[in-house]
Amino acid sequence: MSFDRITCDPKRLNGQPCVRDLRLTVRRVLEAMATYPDRDELRREYPELDDEDLRQVLGYAAASLDDKTLPLTLV
Repeated sequence: MSFDRITCDPKRLNGQPCVRDLRLTVRRVLEAMATYPDRDELRREYPELDDEDLRQVLGYAAASLDDKTLPLTLV
């Protein structure tokens, strides 16, 4: 998956991943998506975000999680 809308610049917000060099971090957008599950309400609050931004934020967050399979230990 390509994340061409997720940018990291050490001179902006301490290098945190942001959406399109905006001052909106991936974390802030994820929190907004949780706070405003209604996309219309989210768009009113953050009109600069579009559907592709939101898709890439979710994909980036998912790709950033460690996805190890650990053996189940029976006690």
